[in-house]
Amino acid sequence: MSIPELKYTPIEEIPKIRDELRAGFASGKLRSIPYRKYLLTKLIYLIKDNLSRFEEAMAIDLGRPTLEARFLELVPTIGEVATQLKNIDKWTKPEKPPFSINFGPMRPVIRKEPKGTVLIIAPFNYPMWLTLGPLAGAIAAGNTVLVKPSESTKATSALMTELLEQHLDKDVVRMVNGAVPETTKILELQWDHILYTGNSRVAKIVATAAAKHLTPVTLELGGKSPVIVDPNVDLKLAAKRLMWGKVVNAGQTCVAPDYILVPKEFQDKFVQALKDVYEEFYPPEKPPSSPGAFARLIHQQAAARVAGLLEKTQGKIVFGGEVDIEKRYISPTVVRDVKGDDSLMSEEIFGPVLPVVPVDSIDDAIKFVNAREHPLALYVFSQDDKFKTKVFDNTQSGAACVNETVVHPGAEGLPFGGIGPSGYGYHTGKYSFDLFTHLRASLDNPSWIDWILSFRFPPYNEKKEAAATRLLRGLPPRPSGPPPAGSSNKSWGKWYILALAVAVAGGLTARLKIGFSQ
Repeated sequence: MSIPELKYTPIEEIPKIRDELRAGFASGKLRSIPYRKYLLTKLIYLIKDNLSRFEEAMAIDLGRPTLEARFLELVPTIGEVATQLKNIDKWTKPEKPPFSINFGPMRPVIRKEPKGTVLIIAPFNYPMWLTLGPLAGAIAAGNTVLVKPSESTKATSALMTELLEQHLDKDVVRMVNGAVPETTKILELQWDHILYTGNSRVAKIVATAAAKHLTPVTLELGGKSPVIVDPNVDLKLAAKRLMWGKVVNAGQTCVAPDYILVPKEFQDKFVQALKDVYEEFYPPEKPPSSPGAFARLIHQQAAARVAGLLEKTQGKIVFGGEVDIEKRYISPTVVRDVKGDDSLMSEEIFGPVLPVVPVDSIDDAIKFVNAREHPLALYVFSQDDKFKTKVFDNTQSGAACVNETVVHPGAEGLPFGGIGPSGYGYHTGKYSFDLFTHLRASLDNPSWIDWILSFRFPPYNEKKEAAATRLLRGLPPRPSGPPPAGSSNKSWGKWYILALAVAVAGGLTARLKIGFSQ
């Protein structure tokens, strides 16, 4: 079957679509967990039954090789939906908070309820995983959803629109296609939550629009994700995983390694290892310019932007550097001897160009990272646990990974999100379910509680005040001063265990004495 043509949604229809989704939520059909499961199962099979069509669409939009389409989009997206389906019964169950002597008798419960009608604005770089993955979490949580896919991925967005309209309930899920005017109209409307994935410039527009309605927002952005390499490293492994993380999807990954920090004396050896891997990835008979070997930039403007950064660099190109703006092609490129004020360090590259920045020490590498905005990911390549710990303990990032790149957003059980300028909030897996879930606090207080809490009612007196004070219990000992410098929870944990053992022994002794005296 052919790929449909992308048609923009008439702007005047957008408020009506939102109202129909609100009516769908008000109908109560999504209170049924079996119905949510039905929709999630339909979502799985609309992907599975159209794998080749999605592969074709992503090849049109991004020049995406088939293996990358399967490994980075199709399999993870189906897996994300399946995770929601597998866990929905457990995740939707009311939850009891930890027992409290003061409030336990009031039968406190946390109800898991949908937020309402939510909005997902998706990017071009992973047009399925970052669209249908969050959609699954929103459906599992019981929301109705408006999806705004990227207008840059025309084929993939058109195909998703066709299939969602054919296979899912229009009262629950709708797609709106368009560019700036359509998105502007969407943002004028009130939503119960917005998830936006993209760049910080548009994120500020989204957050500002949401603030007018006090709408909660989750932003998944990006930034310059650094790599810190220790000479004590498996060189071949590091070079292979780093090159793969940069060339996959032509570097258009929000957690792609953006630049590498290496000790000056290790730069020659490390750069040669990258060159060896490049030649292994792209032998003469199948260079990256050949069809199906390497992805393309999303459009000519993106290719021109990355080419402009590369043209202005003061670093030395080790390999690559081939540019064809018309074909949206920039070859995998490594640039060495890059300085902090270089053009390649001025913004997120979001393309297949990898700068190598030589530094004097690990401390200088950490200072270099901390002098810039908190990235979405940080990577460390080392076989030294102390080296890894030092980097992690002295930096901030959305995620921090050792001896691997790019794959962590798809790791089941891990949250995916940024910190500071790289975004806020989390999604994937249970974090997607939680993102679109309202935790509704509930009490069911029996009448006999007033026998205990009768002091709360007027008229007040000193006796009642004393009764209220008695609710204070279980306070820690008063501190005599700050803990010693360099102390950790581990040392306190030993003392806690010792104190607990003494207390238990003392309690048993007292019980034995009471028992014998009786």
